[in-house]
Amino acid sequence: MTLLGAGRGRTQHGGAPKCRKEPLMSTNRALWGRVRSRLRAFPEHLAVCGAEATAYGRCVQASTAPGGRLRKDLCAQEFEALRSCFAAAVKKSLEGSRQGGP
Repeated sequence: MTLLGAGRGRTQHGGAPKCRKEPLMSTNRALWGRVRSRLRAFPEHLAVCGAEATAYGRCVQASTAPGGRLRKDLCAQEFEALRSCFAAAVKKSLEGSRQGGP
């Protein structure tokens, strides 16, 4: 007897594989639900850091203008300020949601 499709999820007789009894889909849905909610909140968190985002954008724009040269760490100080502001906004939002706030 030959195994048809061995190693590709088929049974010995070439039929469909048996269904899993693990709650795989519910785990994936919960994970993707959290990811989607974080992505939806991104613009709100970024809006809190408008001044930092503007400073970083200006730095990058100036270094990519004609005659400018974008180099590694050229705008590191502005980027770090933006990153810190964004992290603080996310942290504040998470603390507010744990306390039942918006």
